Amino acid sequence: MKQMSWDDAEIRAELARLKALKPFCYGLTNYVAANLSANVLLAVGAGPAIGTAMDWPGVFGRHAHAVWINAASLMSCGPDQIRLAARSAHEGGVPWVLDPVAVGAGAAEYDAVVKGLLEFRPAAIRGNASELVALAGGVGGGQGVETTLTSDTALPFLQQVAAELGTIAAVSGPVDYITDGKTTVSVGGGDARLTQVTGAGCALGALISGLLAEAEDRLTAVVAAHAIYARAAERASAAKGTGSFAVAFLDQLSLIDPAE
Repeated sequence: MKQMSWDDAEIRAELARLKALKPFCYGLTNYVAANLSANVLLAVGAGPAIGTAMDWPGVFGRHAHAVWINAASLMSCGPDQIRLAARSAHEGGVPWVLDPVAVGAGAAEYDAVVKGLLEFRPAAIRGNASELVALAGGVGGGQGVETTLTSDTALPFLQQVAAELGTIAAVSGPVDYITDGKTTVSVGGGDARLTQVTGAGCALGALISGLLAEAEDRLTAVVAAHAIYARAAERASAAKGTGSFAVAFLDQLSLIDPAE
């Protein structure tokens, strides 16, 4: 298994590419995570739009550089809207990211809607260990939006999801794993307080979408999102509490320089 981090030139090159492109990223996410998701994209030079106003799902879904769909956006929009955004991205050849929040936590009707989005072939799927195991047909055992499993446990399920769906699958944890079903890459580092900042995982999905925009190698793009996230979190580690850490994390994302 290959290990990668911010220290790899390929990772820094991916961030430089994003900053040059300044992609327009359209997202459907829950109202808890929307602010952080938008700020994460702005910090690295992308332009976000979030929500289902009027005909946004059809128009922005088809014409954005990339789309991310956080399943918990069903808190404030209907299944038809979320499906329209996914379908529009798929038909428009726009790479989109699925974050299957809380799949496998026991809400069968919700799970059915989220799994139905797989029809539209997401370019990447990212989530916690319980979510990815459940998406692969295993017993995820999630407690609401929180995982009860480790990223190591989820690895074979992650590879299954990637291979069966022809996508890039990524699981977050103390060590992140990203795979296309054949090649698997690990990304370590970060700061445990990311798990104590509301919407940090959701916002990672937004960053993945930005890096997938016009990416030549989608696996490297998704790995880069995790490595950039981890390095920014490490650089924010001097913050004393979770609130100041969240602010410092955004600051570090905005300051991280591909020319380092």
